[in-house]
Amino acid sequence: MSKRIGFLSFGHWQPVRGSLVRTAADALQQTVELAVAAEEVGVSGAFVRVHHFAPQLASPFPLLAAMAARTSTIELGTGVIDLRYENPLYLAEEAAATDLLSGGRLQLGISRGSPETALRGYEAFGYVPAEGSTDGEMAREHAALFLAAIEGAGVAHANPEMTGQTGLLAIQPQSPGLRERIWWGAGTRATAVWTAEQGLNLMSSTLLTEDTGVPFDELQAEQIRMFRDAWSTAGWERQPRVSVSRSILPLIDDETRHYFGLRAQADAKDQVGRLDGGIARFGRSYIGEPDRIAEELAQDAAVRDADTVLVTVPNQLGVDFNARILESVVRDIASALT
Repeated sequence: MSKRIGFLSFGHWQPVRGSLVRTAADALQQTVELAVAAEEVGVSGAFVRVHHFAPQLASPFPLLAAMAARTSTIELGTGVIDLRYENPLYLAEEAAATDLLSGGRLQLGISRGSPETALRGYEAFGYVPAEGSTDGEMAREHAALFLAAIEGAGVAHANPEMTGQTGLLAIQPQSPGLRERIWWGAGTRATAVWTAEQGLNLMSSTLLTEDTGVPFDELQAEQIRMFRDAWSTAGWERQPRVSVSRSILPLIDDETRHYFGLRAQADAKDQVGRLDGGIARFGRSYIGEPDRIAEELAQDAAVRDADTVLVTVPNQLGVDFNARILESVVRDIASALT
């Protein structure tokens, strides 16, 4: 069975030469248009990255709702929302409302987040870790409250004068099934195990914030195996989903060769560097003729083990360009990824 193919857009905008996404309005409107085009060519998912204090997508729910209004079958998601910046109960309300508007198509990726442009930017949003706690621990605390809220737990005391009752009230609205469509963005093997223990789907990107010296795809495949082992040990009844992100750029015409042809060799290997104070391994890009990319991806250990592959798109090159890339991935490459 072929993988589900989705796209992942960071939504960059910048008024520079060659960019077709020069303003925030361009980025938002074109993301909606790309979701429509992607659905038409058979793409399974439209996912958006969330960053703050930067010229790229930051507030996902109005965008996801707009995408839902223009599409009917494609999954809509995030990869990922940084929980250090979020009010868990407001997040639960927004997620449930968006899921209901989409007809249950929301696939919500959340996590501790990655390094941001702002230094401790979450503090400007009003969220400061408790004394003796870290920002990562705060993110997991936010996650626990968010998950309880979308499961219907009571989280606020009722006002007897208004309701005629006592006890705890749940957030509204509630969206049945949403809890099973929450993903955690895990950057390490240990976090993948924790993700399974929480009953969350696994989302793994083009980088891991650890390095053991083995190729990226093998390290990521080990992460996936540890996740699935931990899922089985936890005794969850449903089968989890696992996604990996890849930079996939098929050279299909003069324009794609102009922009990416020279990178085909330079980007064909992993990179190791420092990120957020530690060593990180970054996965290679897949650039070349579609049949060659299909052969190479078929040998990617993590792609083989995942059920969903998210293709990172160069969104500043516009909707038509990215729709052609995605169409080629679906038509020429996906069938080889069994």
